[in-house]
Amino acid sequence: MPTRKFSEYMGAWLYGEDGYYATYKNIGKSGDFYTAVSTSKFFGGTIAKHIISLVDEGFLQKNGTVCEIGAHHGYFLADVIEFIYTLRPKLLDTLQFVIIERFDDLQQFQANYFKDSFGDAVSLTHYKSLSELKCENGFFIANEIFDAFPCELYYKGKTARVEGHEVSFDVENSWVDEKAKKYHKDRGEIAIGYEEFAKEMTSACKKFEFMSFDYGEMQARPDFSIRVYEKHKVIPFFDEEIKREELFAKSDITYDVTFAHVKDAYEEAGVKFIELKAQMVALIDMGILELLEILKDNVEEKIYKQELEKAKMLIMPNFLGERFKMIRFRKK
Repeated sequence: MPTRKFSEYMGAWLYGEDGYYATYKNIGKSGDFYTAVSTSKFFGGTIAKHIISLVDEGFLQKNGTVCEIGAHHGYFLADVIEFIYTLRPKLLDTLQFVIIERFDDLQQFQANYFKDSFGDAVSLTHYKSLSELKCENGFFIANEIFDAFPCELYYKGKTARVEGHEVSFDVENSWVDEKAKKYHKDRGEIAIGYEEFAKEMTSACKKFEFMSFDYGEMQARPDFSIRVYEKHKVIPFFDEEIKREELFAKSDITYDVTFAHVKDAYEEAGVKFIELKAQMVALIDMGILELLEILKDNVEEKIYKQELEKAKMLIMPNFLGERFKMIRFRKK
């Protein structure tokens, strides 16, 4: 196999013709990993409540665009729509719903799921990239997207190359070196594409809010975090026992997000950074507890307790609540 940059290797692993994300994947107990979306509908419900608050404050127009980027199954946006229907049904007549999804198979699955869920009551538009979208006013949402950008690996002044599945640190790369110094890393991951992504979003919509959930910290980790997920097992990428050739394109590969890099990319594109919060704090601030109270008043106690236990997984510090962060931006 030819020698290539690590970012090219990771891109092929995730997004190649037979890559991990190129085909439908199960998520949950029988699948590959848990996400906030697969844990509880109240994740999407809380975002729906926030969207309604944006309409009420006048930031998002009633005919604005609600856009999910990298929707996988489409469950998240469907949950958002379901709760908008419950809380403010008239908005379904005016809001525009969009998914950015590069893969045709996933677009088809999402379209079928929306058709089965909503019939003709909700219109869904697909685009392959943000560069195809043009809107005046919007709300963008993404769940676990920044950890799926290909990255370069950096170690003490050298950038990695991959030959076959073997990694060597012996490449000079001034751009990677500059980013490593900026974020005080002598080893670890340097994401590729944040800057272009921020510019594409800025060009796609004149006025918007963007919210994303991911795992990581504002400051860079002091070591490598890159890892492979296979059937709920976490395998460090540099584990001596790892068989990369067997895992390639058949499992998820990811790393912790350096949110300072995301923040800088958006600010360089002219977008205002609003906040970074633990998912637990963000969901509580946006009203997840109020939604659970509404549920409690309208369903049997058994159903309420079942949904409460699922929702707790979103906000418990030892599960998704603390490790995952919400980052938010606005362009006016």
